[in-house]
Amino acid sequence: MELRVLALYPEQMNIYADRGNILFLRRRCEWRGIGFALTPAGPGERFDPGGHDLIYIGGGQDRDQRIVAEDMRRTKREAIATAVSERTVCLAVCGGYQLLGHGYELAGERIRGLDLVDLETVRDPGPRLIGNIAIEVDVGGRRRVIAGFENHGGRTMLGAGTTALGRVISGHGNNGRDGLEGVREGTIFGTYIHGPILPKNAWLADHLIALALARRQGSVPELTELDDAFEAAAHESARRAATGG
Repeated sequence: MELRVLALYPEQMNIYADRGNILFLRRRCEWRGIGFALTPAGPGERFDPGGHDLIYIGGGQDRDQRIVAEDMRRTKREAIATAVSERTVCLAVCGGYQLLGHGYELAGERIRGLDLVDLETVRDPGPRLIGNIAIEVDVGGRRRVIAGFENHGGRTMLGAGTTALGRVISGHGNNGRDGLEGVREGTIFGTYIHGPILPKNAWLADHLIALALARRQGSVPELTELDDAFEAAAHESARRAATGG
């Protein structure tokens, strides 16, 4: 088996240490003897929608995000849409999450998104939504907790019928009002949670790996269990930081 990962705009969309998500995916695969192939795709570069099992989009500074949004619509939007329609997993964090929707406000300007998910992000005169966060999610009929850190000025609203990644236990979430965080549509996962998210939530990394491998395997593989004592401790620390207990 081999996990083929496509990192979109790794030089432009790489703040908040979220490149650690890719490193963690690599390690989880290597520890199990699963091959790992990483391909970057930057400005102006197109890609084969059938050539990858997981697409990763990080977050960037405002200036970079504006450039990336235009380039992604022009050179990659159709390939991403085709890939996710064929069950390629997509993980988008913060700015990448905002890009999945119809558009978002940036420095008084509305930037068009990819229209892959029914959501819209606006600015708010209030403060940035910053702090530790914990959310409850339902994956495969099992309730789990994702913990990490959020830092975003945008307020994201999901469209009617659009499914959130989870419900906020502690923290702000998408907009600080509706108690929802992130988005989950098919094999698309979008979130504001940094930290980076995967090292602090190893089970989620494994879930994404299994879903991605299932695209070519035909069924979701059962991954070899690992000794996750360090990962469990990191998760528990992040959860306690968010909930206070």
